[in-house]
Amino acid sequence: MARNLDLTALRSFVTVADAGGVTKAAGVLNLTQSAVSMQLKRLEESLDLSLLDRSARQISVTAEGEQLLSYARRMLSLNDEALQRMTADEYEGEITLGVPHDIIDPYIPHVLRRFAADFPRMKIHLVSEPTKALRTMFGRGECDAIITTEAEPGPGGESLVTLPLVWVGAVGGTAWKQRPLPVAFCSNCIFRSGVLKRMDDASFGWEMVVESQTDTAIEAVVSADLAVHAVIKGVYARQTVPVPSEANLPDPGKSQIVLYMQSKEDPVQAALHDMIRESYMSEWASTAAKLRSV
Repeated sequence: MARNLDLTALRSFVTVADAGGVTKAAGVLNLTQSAVSMQLKRLEESLDLSLLDRSARQISVTAEGEQLLSYARRMLSLNDEALQRMTADEYEGEITLGVPHDIIDPYIPHVLRRFAADFPRMKIHLVSEPTKALRTMFGRGECDAIITTEAEPGPGGESLVTLPLVWVGAVGGTAWKQRPLPVAFCSNCIFRSGVLKRMDDASFGWEMVVESQTDTAIEAVVSADLAVHAVIKGVYARQTVPVPSEANLPDPGKSQIVLYMQSKEDPVQAALHDMIRESYMSEWASTAAKLRSV
């Protein structure tokens, strides 16, 4: 049966070791000497070890005590951090995060779960808009943090990963065979101008078959095999797949996932920054490995 160490007794043990005696430790802990001595006795009995050498004038830590001391400091530090996160008033409020819809999954759910666990009193407001709209909102101070897909980071942006773009079409579709190539891009798609320029530079004929401000309409047209579209590799809408290599379409280029934060000095935003960075970099490394093995 698993046993648990008494954190209160561990705190007394660490304080006695640091203070060099029970009397000083009792004053630091605002306890009586007898209370501290009793906690130390129970701790030693629970471990069946002698943690303190009381033979000399000044109490010292035994070899076993030194080993426990290292664990005790880490346990108390983690306990204090968790208690502060769970109860501190400064971690109450709301934080707004903006992310384009096509890079929410699989990265953001993990970030949201971790943030909610670490900051249970904070409300995170998720905004899903295209990159251009998010940059505008961020500039107006309407978002605390945004994640974008751009060729190059703007001022203050931090590039997390660089990802290849690929052409996608309907499952079993043949739109990629048509010439001029029927393409579909949202009017505010951040990839649109760069991809079309690459096609023009390659003298590859294309035709825009739909004009829309919503990604849903683009996905519908592509899944209906009326056009092809360029997206981040590995991030495909339902009923769409990469076009066959035999299509020999011009390389659509690459995109970077960029993170913008209003303040890295704020402890909540700093924590969110680290969570996002770790999630995107680790998830993409895992995805890239899977893609290379296919």
